[in-house]
Amino acid sequence: MAEYEYILFAQQDHVAWITLNRPEVLNAMHPPMADELGEAWTRVRDDDDIWMAVLTGSGERAFSAGSDLKWRAEQGEKVREHNRDEVVTNEALGFQRGRDCWKPLLAAVHGYAVGGGLELVLGCDIVLAADNAQFGLPEVRRGLMADGAGIHRLVRRVPYSVAMGMVLTGQFIGAEEAHRVGLVNEVTSGEELHAATERWVAQIMECAPLSLRASKEAALRGLELPLWEAVGQSFPMAEKLYASEDFIAGPEAFAEKRKPEWKGK
Repeated sequence: MAEYEYILFAQQDHVAWITLNRPEVLNAMHPPMADELGEAWTRVRDDDDIWMAVLTGSGERAFSAGSDLKWRAEQGEKVREHNRDEVVTNEALGFQRGRDCWKPLLAAVHGYAVGGGLELVLGCDIVLAADNAQFGLPEVRRGLMADGAGIHRLVRRVPYSVAMGMVLTGQFIGAEEAHRVGLVNEVTSGEELHAATERWVAQIMECAPLSLRASKEAALRGLELPLWEAVGQSFPMAEKLYASEDFIAGPEAFAEKRKPEWKGK
């Protein structure tokens, strides 16, 4: 297990388990924690031995309550410069703004996932929620805005009117409503959330890792293109897949009626 101060990072059987670990402040984020999350996201992206990642929060009350407003208040005027630096010089790393990690990312959410916490969720591909989960972007109620990609990602994940209702009122929606509008894949009880997460992880890990990466890259990059231009593209991860051992081994295993043993290369 890697050592961090504000998150936990564990790797097992090609899966990275990342836990936000400031439960005393509802896993609220401040720059040191954000830096650690950025480093963890980069490790997931760059380590070939990691095939997917799960992001969750410690404690019983929250996945993450977003930005640490007490820290912001203590910074006073300094926070303006820090915020501009984040927006202007950010290298697009991390769960909030990261854009080139093609490995599956799963968020397991309990309690509050609001503000920057929801932005972390929106940086993941699959979202599981306990029935006590709450989702929202309350920044406008604090004189702020969800500039960690929250606004842009939300309007691409749920119907426009639903997204703008959340953005322009700062109101939260519960787990069932989040599931109804397509923000959440599955809702469970709090006691069953970990088991549901492990079930989804097991289903994903049955798939070829390079196929997963190629599929995710095609889906996300294709969103930026007109349909027929996207259909006609061959993205880099697809080329890597076509040249891999797994591209041959998968059909062979199917023909021989046995379970494939993926190499990820």
